[in-house]
Amino acid sequence: MTKDMRHVGVLGFGTMGAGIVQLVAQSGREVTVLETDQARIDAGFAFMRQFLDGGVARGKVTEAGRDEILDHVRGVTDVSALATAEIVIEAVTERREIKRELLSLVAEAAGPDALIVTNTSALSVTDLATAVTRPERFAGLHFFNPAPLMKVIEVVRALRTDEAVIEQLVGFVSALGKDPVVVKDRPGFLVNRLLIPYLNDVVQAYDDELASAGDIDTAIRLGLGHKQGPLELIDMIGLDVHEHATTRAYEATLDPAFAPPPLLRHMVAAGLLGNKSGGGFRTEGH
Repeated sequence: MTKDMRHVGVLGFGTMGAGIVQLVAQSGREVTVLETDQARIDAGFAFMRQFLDGGVARGKVTEAGRDEILDHVRGVTDVSALATAEIVIEAVTERREIKRELLSLVAEAAGPDALIVTNTSALSVTDLATAVTRPERFAGLHFFNPAPLMKVIEVVRALRTDEAVIEQLVGFVSALGKDPVVVKDRPGFLVNRLLIPYLNDVVQAYDDELASAGDIDTAIRLGLGHKQGPLELIDMIGLDVHEHATTRAYEATLDPAFAPPPLLRHMVAAGLLGNKSGGGFRTEGH
């Protein structure tokens, strides 16, 4: 394996996967993205193109630059296409059994020196590592959404991760133009461990009618200097995504700070998922 890792595999071409694919491709690396069928591949390319077209409209990237990024990406449905990838990044749905099954298949198809990493935000990296044949070459790379824009990436050390692998991943993240932060494999890692209880407190404060949703966001933005209000942030993340993350963290720790607020559960059950559903804390429908 070359330290530069010029051929990168990505598992999953959904919202998060597409962002990771774009980030890697715009660094000049070749990306092979694995999906279950051609329709999902086409949808992933469409999402990437839409995101890049926005960059063209804002003058952040040229049309030629957009096309060059897209040319670095190849969509496949056969896992054997990842045989020459030097690093494979898993970015599929946050379901343990699905991730473990796919990671096991990739571990068999990838070369013996390939690094395999997971982008999970809520599951144990150490547990997922038991699904691969070389757990010492397995770790977490936690990208934040949208991956092309967010500057930090958490490098998660599982219990059996080799220290040399962590060093390689730190170098890889830096080569992508991002800032790596090495963290332990604990529920929520670092950022979400701090963020989740805070967002839960905000939801509870809103439910207790301390202030309106708009006033809560204004108070936090102006009082604490945040770029975005917390309820706006939950709407952007997706209420279902936040509920899943906080529930997994609570189940792993039994820490009351991670217990999902009742209102959050009720809104998810009602289909009020934030921006993607048209109804949330700051979007119409609630």
